[in-house]
Amino acid sequence: MIVIFILIGLSLFVAIIFLFVFIWNVKSGQYEDDYTPSVRMLFDDKKKDNKEQKNKDTQTTKNR
Repeated sequence: MIVIFILIGLSLFVAIIFLFVFIWNVKSGQYEDDYTPSVRMLFDDKKKDNKEQKNKDTQTTKNR
């Protein structure tokens, strides 16, 4: 029976720690930007210069 009380006390202690860490993260601004990650995959990657692409293409043909 004493084990149940120990486990309940331990679980409450862990829950309070998680609550404290969550509140600390919210106050520090961890969850402020909730829009950008959802649309980040829709943006195109930056394209390389044509000069860099041509150099890369010529190096590949020379290696063949």
